[in-house]
Amino acid sequence: MSRVIVVGAGPAGCMAAIAAAQEGHEVTLYEKNEKLGKKLFITGKGRCNVTNAGEIEDLLRHVVSNEKFLYSAFYGFDNSRVCEFFEQAGCPLKTERGARVFPVSDHSSDVIRTLQEQLRQNGVKVLLNMEVTGLFCRDRRTADEEADAAAREIAGILIKGGKRREADAVILATGGFSYQTTGSTGDGYRFAQQMGITVTDRRPALVPFLLQEDYGSRLQGLSLKNVSAALLVHDQEIYRELGELLFTHFGVSGPLVLSASSYYAKSAGQGAAVLRLDLKPALSEEQLDKRILRDFEENQKKQFKNALGGLFPSRLIPVMIEVSGIDPEKKVQDITREERRRFVRRIKNWDMHITGTRGFAEAIVTQGGVSTKEVNPSTMESRAVKGLFFAGEVLDVDALTGGYNLQIAWSTGYLAGQSVRRTSNAHSKGCFAKKF
Repeated sequence: MSRVIVVGAGPAGCMAAIAAAQEGHEVTLYEKNEKLGKKLFITGKGRCNVTNAGEIEDLLRHVVSNEKFLYSAFYGFDNSRVCEFFEQAGCPLKTERGARVFPVSDHSSDVIRTLQEQLRQNGVKVLLNMEVTGLFCRDRRTADEEADAAAREIAGILIKGGKRREADAVILATGGFSYQTTGSTGDGYRFAQQMGITVTDRRPALVPFLLQEDYGSRLQGLSLKNVSAALLVHDQEIYRELGELLFTHFGVSGPLVLSASSYYAKSAGQGAAVLRLDLKPALSEEQLDKRILRDFEENQKKQFKNALGGLFPSRLIPVMIEVSGIDPEKKVQDITREERRRFVRRIKNWDMHITGTRGFAEAIVTQGGVSTKEVNPSTMESRAVKGLFFAGEVLDVDALTGGYNLQIAWSTGYLAGQSVRRTSNAHSKGCFAKKF
């Protein structure tokens, strides 16, 4: 029986521990927090969007970074198997708009409780309030041999206080940088770098935008539904979607913005970036012009500022008057055709200039992490250190909102746990431990 240590009791870590235990291994799960699933508890606004019920190809299309790396993981433990896992364990699920899957109870605590029970039933030893501070590995070379990274083999973990815990395999599922109050403080990145493994640049993703304009402070709390948003970087459109947007005191948030921010992060946040809104995506410019013309004909003697009630929410009207460039005191009957057409173009192409994003404290996920080039996608094992596996957000993989990121966690965690095999020379005579 191999001894397996899993570091991090989030969704990926819990699933990895369960999968490894089901393979007959002796599994210990280390968590530095006082309870399991601290970040999982707040996902989906406390409801926990467990996965997405779409086809696997659709799930992969919603992966922003390194989707091909996830093929084996997604097909090996897909969304249907995730649903089956929870429902058979006594946590019934339901599917809502956008194929989002939630627990019937709408309580993330039920998902966490299910994981706890499965860990118990599978004999996983769970150690809470146990902070892992590093890894140590075994070098299978003789002292005079040329250095060869492939000869290294994981030997165990270091825990706070300097103690060592030996293992035949270690699975790192320590999360990213996002929501650091839940314990996601980048430990896994540091451990990987200690092993000489590349960690790519990390940026906040699924995070609100900061704007150059003062629209946010003026429209704070206003939600716009069924609008279209396009993200342009260096005048090139890299994202477009239909949905909901929310104005905040610092800029904009909401589902549209969160998704756009992942592509913004992918562009490294460099260069002039614009969020272009279409407030009336169901109408062409010609159709919108006819609609406004009808409104103007019905309100000919009114001032422009008093003739827009049928087009926009009342709080948005003063801003749209500014955007139009038309004198608010001007009588509707005096507005020229060119002014009206320009107003139509502004409604269909309202530009907001992005100056950056909020930080990791408000980011749902981290973009970047352990380089997928240095991890075997068929097993989640490090190519450089035998017996060292990665799962979940610690990897350089991320996706849009809608249950896709949790599917990454379940799939990579399960694959890592299933891939652990007995390390034949784990304690062979003549090996020596080496700290990195």
